[in-house]
Amino acid sequence: MTAISDQVEAPSGKGAADENFPVGSFLLPARLRPHVARFYAFARAIDDIADDPDLPPSDKVARLEMMEAGITGAADPQAPGIEKARDMRASLLATNITIRHCQDLVSAFKQDAIKGRYDDWDDLIDYCLRSASPVGRYLLDLHGDGAAEYPCSDALCNALQVINHLQDCADDYASLDRVYLPQDWMRVEGTSVEALAKPSAEPGMRRVLDRCIDGTRQLLATSRQLPGALSSRRLALESAVIVTMAERLTDELAGRDPIAERVELTKPQFMLCGLRGVCSVLSARIFGRNG
Repeated sequence: MTAISDQVEAPSGKGAADENFPVGSFLLPARLRPHVARFYAFARAIDDIADDPDLPPSDKVARLEMMEAGITGAADPQAPGIEKARDMRASLLATNITIRHCQDLVSAFKQDAIKGRYDDWDDLIDYCLRSASPVGRYLLDLHGDGAAEYPCSDALCNALQVINHLQDCADDYASLDRVYLPQDWMRVEGTSVEALAKPSAEPGMRRVLDRCIDGTRQLLATSRQLPGALSSRRLALESAVIVTMAERLTDELAGRDPIAERVELTKPQFMLCGLRGVCSVLSARIFGRNG
């Protein structure tokens, strides 16, 4: 039997190409892309641990704690299985970025290991502030933008997380018995988690999904200020592309049934959103408008 210290990760096989939104794309400065790649590799590794349906919760938490020890430097330098954590620690030291963002991610994924229900929208957003917002905050810090832009970045990242939850709501329930939809909204709308196992969204569940979509739209309204607030033109381009994609995907979720089908953008939609996002920033900067 392989010891946990020899096999910490639980790879899902997913990579940047499987994400809804660009990860470390060519829009970002070439000199920073290796650091973004390390951050993504670390985040993907700990997310995979939390989402492995074959690992018991205690095992997941133990593995996540070992990954956290790798980024804090508390782990044995020779300990096997935490290479991505050590790579991330080296990147943080080289860029002088706080370890807090990585620790917040670990905190969120430890919660995933033991928590399968969310009481209300605030409970869900608290989770998103640790599972999604650290990604945007890390990118802001890496590009030299400060904490003043955190609120708009948080809004965008939290919206992306809720979008992902809506896309995967049926699969998360079936494979992990994990439901991110607010439980109080389910009670008000006369539905329950069992409705996620139905072939399609029943009326009560549809209303819960729509309430989540409304909340996502409010977050995206705040996030639209982000591109124009950034000092890094390249990060502004990437963020504008992501905002545009998120808005389109939210519209798709509003018009389609994520329980009955996988709701995602087509390649033409993806490319068109990218073009629109880039053009919005370029035109704003040329003509002196906020992006």
